[in-house]
Amino acid sequence: MASVRVRFAPSPTGMLHVGGARTALFNWLYARHTGGRFILRIEDTDRARSTDEAVAIIFDGLRWLGLDWDEGPGVGGSLGPYFQSQRTEIYAGYVDRLLSSGTAYEADGAIRFRMPKSPCIIRDLICGDVRFDRLEEPDIVIRRSDGSPVFHLVNVVDDIEMGITHVIRGEDHLSNTPKHMALFEALGAPIPQYAHIPLILNPNGSKMSKRDEGASIGEYIRSAFVPEAVRNYLCLLGWSPKDDREILPIDEVERLFDLGNVNRANARFDLRKLVWMNGQYLRALSPRAIRELAQPLLAAAGLADASADPAHTEAVIGLFREKLQRADELPGRAVYFFKDDYPVEPDAAARLADPANRENLRLLVPAFESLGEFTAAATEAAVRDLAAKSGQKAATFIHPCRAAVSGCTAGPSLFHMLEVLGRETTLIRLRSASA
Repeated sequence: MASVRVRFAPSPTGMLHVGGARTALFNWLYARHTGGRFILRIEDTDRARSTDEAVAIIFDGLRWLGLDWDEGPGVGGSLGPYFQSQRTEIYAGYVDRLLSSGTAYEADGAIRFRMPKSPCIIRDLICGDVRFDRLEEPDIVIRRSDGSPVFHLVNVVDDIEMGITHVIRGEDHLSNTPKHMALFEALGAPIPQYAHIPLILNPNGSKMSKRDEGASIGEYIRSAFVPEAVRNYLCLLGWSPKDDREILPIDEVERLFDLGNVNRANARFDLRKLVWMNGQYLRALSPRAIRELAQPLLAAAGLADASADPAHTEAVIGLFREKLQRADELPGRAVYFFKDDYPVEPDAAARLADPANRENLRLLVPAFESLGEFTAAATEAAVRDLAAKSGQKAATFIHPCRAAVSGCTAGPSLFHMLEVLGRETTLIRLRSASA
């Protein structure tokens, strides 16, 4: 059997859609599973819609997901990909072949391919046998009147030239396949095996479009999602390991992945499930790794730029880590660790307006000042000792203290929070709130 050769062939038109990313992933997984080759091919023959920025978005998204391609002509010392806009002479040669054989002809300045008026059966590795009746199929344009080649032609020619053995693409391309099979036959080339992946739907059952929430890979990059989490989730959109596991290392998915295990039914995209999965991956990271992931977000929020003390930032992250589901939650939750002009919640403000609470805050100041070390254990002991001596519950000190130092009524363990804030900051805030 010939070595497996697959390709991902996106059009650079502005974003890398979740559906396109999953197509790339399934091609990549099949190549890795079989020991084959994964080829990246940019379908940019429509120059009016293709931009360098859009090409960069595709590159960035694939690299972020860890999907490396295996061959290409080389650009700037790096590998590939292939650009169809650089292959026009190749396509022209194939058009000449079709014209010479009589399977193509000129009409109104364009070149059309004569579609065979016969039925065809697609032996699809996912959809099964699909029959198309081509009796009423019109001839198709393969080169426009301006001389530019059309998708149907370049798609087939590149698959021939690159020796593609398996075409793994979205089910929305299934209706194009009879046209492509006819072109393969007319050119005397072997037809690759087809595998059409089911569509990705929104939770309400509509087809996911580029405008829908969660549709753009770029949004996950900008929101500092864990790339391995997004990749793991995409693996499960139409495929499963058959044992109900959801958190899977990529090397295990490579070992298990096969086209025969891709589901026939359409997949439902669930952003909440992806966010949950991201939280699982996020909590498995070290505070340092989370800091590196969240640093651009913290800097953008004016909280911790590149000059910020990494140990302090990591200590803050350690307080929130167990409940984080997304790194972009961190700036909003942790603002009071980095700035003194943090917002105060209405309920926290109400607590601080209570004279009894303000008196307890005044009592906390000397208790904290006298501590030999300002640790979580030491501050907790001081609060509980003060509560016992004053005949109050510890909560009557804990709740106003939290409101005073954070402006919040809930959050991480107060005493660990005080240790990270430090004695000086804690005392300044207690004095200010009790004045």
